[in-house]
This record gives sequence, C-alpha cells and structure tokens, in this order.
Amino acid sequence: MSVLSDLRGSREILGNLTMREVRGKYKRSFLGQAWSLLNPIASLAIYTVVFGFVLRAQPAVGDPSGIDNFTLWLACALLPWNFFSNTVNGGMNALLGNSNLLQKVYFPRYTLVASNMLASLVTFGFELLVLAVVAVIFGSQIWFYIPLIAVFVLLLAAFGLGIGLMLSIANVYFRDTAQFVGIGMQVWFYLTPIVYPVSLIAAKEATWRAEGNDFPLTFLYRLNPTERFATVFRNLIYDNRVPDWSDMTYCLGAAVVSLALGAWVFSRFQGKVAEEL
Repeated sequence: MSVLSDLRGSREILGNLTMREVRGKYKRSFLGQAWSLLNPIASLAIYTVVFGFVLRAQPAVGDPSGIDNFTLWLACALLPWNFFSNTVNGGMNALLGNSNLLQKVYFPRYTLVASNMLASLVTFGFELLVLAVVAVIFGSQIWFYIPLIAVFVLLLAAFGLGIGLMLSIANVYFRDTAQFVGIGMQVWFYLTPIVYPVSLIAAKEATWRAEGNDFPLTFLYRLNPTERFATVFRNLIYDNRVPDWSDMTYCLGAAVVSLALGAWVFSRFQGKVAEEL
C-alpha cells in the first residue's frame, strides 16, 4: 500500500509534524497539556450527572470483575470515542489548515493527516494510563489485558485514520464538509452505547417483538463499528475478559476496510489538492 511506504519513507517529517501538533495544541495556555485530562474529566462529570444520576442509565456490573461504577464504565468507552473523534476531525482539517505549507514545498500529503492521528494517540495514551490507574483502584485486573488493549488502540487509530484521509480530501473540494461532519459526529456519538448500555437497545427490540414488530433493531445497531470498539474496550478494562471473537473480528475488518478505502481515495484525488487550496 503506497500510503504505508510513503509514511515509512517520511519518518522524520512525520515525527516533526506530530511533535508540532502535540506542542501547539495548547500553546500559550496557562494549564498547557493538563487540558488533555481536564477536558475528558469535565465530560465525564457532566455525563455522569445527566445519565448516571438523572436518567438512571445504570449498566450491568462488570462480569467477571464485579466492578460497579458508572463513571469508570463511561470512561472506558468515552475516552476511545474522544480519540476517534479527534482523529477524524483533525484529519479532516489537516490539508486546509496547512494550505500555505502545501503550496510551498512537496512532501507526502499523507503525513499531515497521519501526524494529527499520532498527536491524538499521544494524548489518548496518557489518558489510558490514568484510566488504568483508576481502574486498578476499583479492582480491575487490567494488566492482564494490556497487550490486547494496545492492539485495539492501533485498530481504532487505523479506523479513524482511514476516515480522516477521506474527509480531508472531501473538505478540500467541498468546504461544507466540516459542517456536515460536525452534525454527523453528534448523531454517531448517540448511536454508540457510550452514555447508555447497549441492553437498552435489546430491551426496546424485545418490546417491539412483543407488539408483533419484527424489526431487527439490535442487528442494525451493531453494524456500527464504534459500537464494537466501545464493547471491546469495556470488556477489557471494565469487565476484565477477552471480548467475543465476532466483536474483535468486526473491529479488525472495519479498520482494514477504512484504511484501505481512505488510502485509495486520498491517492486518487491528492494530485490537485494544492491547486484547489
């Protein structure tokens, strides 16, 4: 795949662009990189109050871990979603945000999108480290599953990178892309069982079947790749068990298809990017 060969041949510039993104994200802010933790903590607090206390969206107790904590359960899916969302949005804006650089010098365009993903990956790694410490405090035996967690972090990164590559091209040719994606990501967030348990969907389907409606709600719902990723991360961190093979295989397939399609679209249309900018 040409994108991988280009990235291998541009390791130095990729590293420099990644460090630029990491250092520049909170440049001149008083708290600096501390915001990478404060932002998800604020989101966790808000969602815990709204969905955990007000709406009472209580998940099942971790099996077999026995953990029963809504905030920890929420974090196990919210942090991967934030990483995915940042990868997609950062990749989408990578070409437009570096238009001056693209018009002055040639280098593999892939590196701009990939550097945004890697910068988000650095932040996500730091967040996962803090989450792991908190999970251990609540009784999680997360250390047994660290290799699998690392594998699915990479698969989620590949899935987000593929989408980011496609959207970066779309955003150059169609400047309304960012607005549509902003709306779409909000819808996608609530179509993923992050702030509510997937059991609510199964319960709704059971109610419909009791009323004579055979609509395959759960089947359609589980076609969403981020639902599978959320389930996998919760299985590993919260439940302390190996995920179902169907979920793991689905995540692998989604990552491969997304990255391959994203690389093809980017290769097909990157030639005229500088002109369009």
